[in-house]
Amino acid sequence: MKKIQSQGVHHITLNGADRQTSIDFWEGVLGMPFVFDQPNLDNPREGHLYFDPGDGRLITIFTNEDRKPDPTKTPNEPGCVHHIAFNVSHATFTHAKERLEARGIAVYGPKDRGFMDSIYFRDPLGFLIELACYRFEPPVGCTHADVMIEAHRLRVARGDYNIQEEHLADAIELLVLRRQQSLSGDRTARNPY
Repeated sequence: MKKIQSQGVHHITLNGADRQTSIDFWEGVLGMPFVFDQPNLDNPREGHLYFDPGDGRLITIFTNEDRKPDPTKTPNEPGCVHHIAFNVSHATFTHAKERLEARGIAVYGPKDRGFMDSIYFRDPLGFLIELACYRFEPPVGCTHADVMIEAHRLRVARGDYNIQEEHLADAIELLVLRRQQSLSGDRTARNPY
């Protein structure tokens, strides 16, 4: 038996409202360029809009002109999607709440997640959206996931409840030590003063 190895999210498809509401939200609020448009090939009564969330991958939205905005919270039972999170820069994060509230959108947060900060709000159909901002940049040649797994291991070894910035800093140091060679025979911390 062999695995099927994934190599990233290809796209995520959500049910949206009508076409214009969907474009206004995904491009007009979240700044995702509208890059492709065609009918839903499985349901000719629906449109299928494609947006670039910033990494060249896709968020796609099924639209239907009979579906109008309804801010009622979407279901949260097992098997349902709880929320989707989008990465934003620190500069964008610091202004996101104010920009959303200027549109009359209720915003929850910011929330301190230890390794990132988050705010939450709902799309025009009540689906929960998170804007997340990492508190660290991974070393060159590493990913955020590389740092997170090392920080997790440190957190568990230390018996800490959740990942904090100290775990991140120590994880980054470990990754650099492993990945970057040095001519020094001793790479331990020292005090030159």
